[in-house]
Amino acid sequence: MLAAESVGLVPTMGALHEGHLALIHRAILENHHVYVSIYVNPTQFGVNEDLNSYPQTLETDLQKLRSMCKYYWDNQNVGQITAVLTPTTRDMYPGLKPSSEIDGLGSFVNITPLSSILEGASRPVFFRGVATVCMKLFNIVQPDTVYFGQKDVQQCYVIQRMVEDFHINTNLRVIPTVRERDGLAMSSRNVYLGRRRRKVATVLIRALRVVRTSFLNGITERKELLSAAHEVIGEELGKQIALPAHLRAVFEVDYFSLANPKDMTELDHVHLDHGAVLSGAIKMLPIEEPQENEDCGTGKGTTTVRLIDNLRLEQITSSAKKKNIQKSEGLLSF
Repeated sequence: MLAAESVGLVPTMGALHEGHLALIHRAILENHHVYVSIYVNPTQFGVNEDLNSYPQTLETDLQKLRSMCKYYWDNQNVGQITAVLTPTTRDMYPGLKPSSEIDGLGSFVNITPLSSILEGASRPVFFRGVATVCMKLFNIVQPDTVYFGQKDVQQCYVIQRMVEDFHINTNLRVIPTVRERDGLAMSSRNVYLGRRRRKVATVLIRALRVVRTSFLNGITERKELLSAAHEVIGEELGKQIALPAHLRAVFEVDYFSLANPKDMTELDHVHLDHGAVLSGAIKMLPIEEPQENEDCGTGKGTTTVRLIDNLRLEQITSSAKKKNIQKSEGLLSF
């Protein structure tokens, strides 16, 4: 590898979907060499979380990457996937066996207070594990640029803070969320949903989009904006509870957040010059009374499926209005 050639890194836990491939595609377009890591990192799973059932599809993932390599092989104007890293846990944690306990022993990277709010409040060790494994991967690869998806918006803030605070010589690129046709954000965990819960799972993005519409119509106060989201949630939940147990898909709201795009602190009022990051999380509860031959998803519907999503709230400029362009799901930048 020549000194002047750029290196991009796309960290993943495998079970690659179109969202991951969009990150890799962007990295190929912007770098000479692209490294893709596939590693299910145990330290970002809590003691009672789904580490053991997390989808692991290495051979399928490698085939998708081979197809990308073949697609770009003869194009001299773009980079290439130079290596796929598939380390073992012993490789990544050569000292103490990694711990998922909140007060567990080991060498960890903690980015506070960002790691303790929202996702961190629900999953106390999650961002500690994410920051730790990313620090290790950054040290191993030493990339010029790292690529993350906007779906995991708080994770992007944690990584950016880590890069800045530890003077890591890399740039963070955040790529817009890739969605299914009905708006559901692509996620490796979607395979757990099954048909019944999958139909209801779009309630989260529907709620966020209603808030966005309210904002674009001039509402800027937190209480009014988030009440619009809870109205959508309450209506859908009421419909599901009214159904017979063998037909319904019930869920719980974890949080809705209206945060400052600079540091993820909560806002009481959205300033039009700055906008906001609107995010939310729901938990699709286990399927009740699964029917014979019903598509219940991986895990037969017994697993609670946690879904997250977010939108960036921004003003639409006058020129954008004339072109009927909506920016409000737009790209997060640092």
